[in-house]
Amino acid sequence: MENPFKRPGRGNPYGRKRVTPEGEPLEGSGPSRPIIRIAIPVIVGIIIISVIAISSVRIVDAGNRGILLHFGAVDTSMSLDEGLHFVVPFRDNVVQMEVRTQKIVESATSASKDLQDVSTQVALNYHIDPDRAQVVYRQLGYDYANRVIVPAIQESVKQVTARFNAEELITNRETVKNQIEEQVRARLAPYNIIVDALSITEFAFSQQFTTAVEAKVEAQQRALQAQNELRRIQIEAQQNEAQAIGEQKANIARAEGVKQSNVLQAEGEAQAITIIDEQLKNNPTYLDWLKATKWDGKLPLVTGGTGNDGQGVTPFIEIPTGGEGADEQQLTQSANSTSRSAAPNLTAGNPTASQ
Repeated sequence: MENPFKRPGRGNPYGRKRVTPEGEPLEGSGPSRPIIRIAIPVIVGIIIISVIAISSVRIVDAGNRGILLHFGAVDTSMSLDEGLHFVVPFRDNVVQMEVRTQKIVESATSASKDLQDVSTQVALNYHIDPDRAQVVYRQLGYDYANRVIVPAIQESVKQVTARFNAEELITNRETVKNQIEEQVRARLAPYNIIVDALSITEFAFSQQFTTAVEAKVEAQQRALQAQNELRRIQIEAQQNEAQAIGEQKANIARAEGVKQSNVLQAEGEAQAITIIDEQLKNNPTYLDWLKATKWDGKLPLVTGGTGNDGQGVTPFIEIPTGGEGADEQQLTQSANSTSRSAAPNLTAGNPTASQ
């Protein structure tokens, strides 16, 4: 039931609502048409402007270069640096090519100079020339690694390994790496791909060759051990020889020292005898004095001999009774006898001193 107190048009913000006698609203009773006519073009214009603005702005990420396309055709005259760029909307498009250093690992099987099977694993670091990224995209596209880099590595490895024997590939590893790197760099340069570094990560040979190399190394080690043992024996023999020579020289030196000591002793004893002779000549009683100083105070129990008077004499001190010539001769003989008893080794041990 309709409220009789409700005023017509109170709930309609645009004025009184017109209805038919049956209560149905008449056409044109909604919002005002001028407002709708203005709002719709504004909204459409904003959308169009937004689309155009978005289409005219391109952002190139870090480590990449932008390739400018005009209706799909590559603009080879330039490449876009990192950052924000404005292009012609609906005509231009920008694709990105990475110019940072990249890595690819590739294995190649080849034969050495002595026909040994060699499996070589190579790691290559490379990057695209930033100023020629658009050319790389036009010529090779995104799949340039499989198109040019992998074949260049395979062919370079095969060429270089064929120049060396299997043993030389191990001993001259640096030379082999440098030659492979030069080959790869020369092959990729025409495609505007720059080689940063190349490394040989692994050399693998056949099992037969590996066994032969191990046997050779073991033989060399045994030969080296035998040489070291022989050198040790030689050094010990030289040491023993030097020790024997040293001992011989020491014995000779000791003998020379003893000889020199004996000579000096004989010379000293000879000088002593000479002095005694001089003393006996100058003082005949010197011999008697020596006898008196050496006597222990005891007389001998047995006496013998005959003196000038035909009686036994005491063998202690015999005083000569002859003439002056006889006295001197007897004193000289007695002194010589005493000297010989004082130096018994002079005539027996040192013939030189005796002469």
